[in-house]
Amino acid sequence: MDGNGRWAERRHRPRVIGHRAGARAVNICIDFCLEKRIQALTLFAFSSENWGRPEGEVGALMKLFMNALEREVDELDRRGVRIRFIGERERFSATIVQRMALAESQTVSNTGLQLNIAASYGGRWDITQAARALAMDVAAGRLTPDDIDEAAMASRVALADLPAPDLFIRTGGEMRISNFLLWQLAYTELWFTDLLWPELDAVTLQRALDHYASRERRFGLTGAQVAPSDEIPE
Repeated sequence: MDGNGRWAERRHRPRVIGHRAGARAVNICIDFCLEKRIQALTLFAFSSENWGRPEGEVGALMKLFMNALEREVDELDRRGVRIRFIGERERFSATIVQRMALAESQTVSNTGLQLNIAASYGGRWDITQAARALAMDVAAGRLTPDDIDEAAMASRVALADLPAPDLFIRTGGEMRISNFLLWQLAYTELWFTDLLWPELDAVTLQRALDHYASRERRFGLTGAQVAPSDEIPE
């Protein structure tokens, strides 16, 4: 969700105003996913590297985060949204960590949309903690080194219980994934737009889906292998 700060700066407003506008775009995205019956949405809300931003901006973001947890969870619960957080939550204040846990427990049974919020998250951290968990199992005798394969690693990264993402959307004009879901995005289709995150609307999201629908996903195979056959089966 890139471009909140630039959106505010172009209007000669404090960067926190851009983050508030970005929160409205989150609601647009959730509404769109519910309408289209999209099963899972993962939002990159705050990266591991974002802790290095100016102290005032980080503080304002934490306040917005807390306000959102207090204000939005009941409505999301009513609409059947399950909320989950991925990332180093121990870096947040105890109050925010408690609110995160409450939001997860309140919505755990919902099936309308799996809303994953990546907060204090980094793809390298994700892979590192997965490798550490496997190493601990080897040290404890629960696994052998030969047991460690792609499936074992995939079972330990964040969102292991969900399918790999189909579509990655980045706003803000940058052409990179910025340490987001590095393991999970191996064969995800990527789509970039110059629009800043607060400018996101349903038209833009539909355009991204249309582009996705026009692509041929081969997963390392040839086009002929994945193309539907016209032959009548015997």
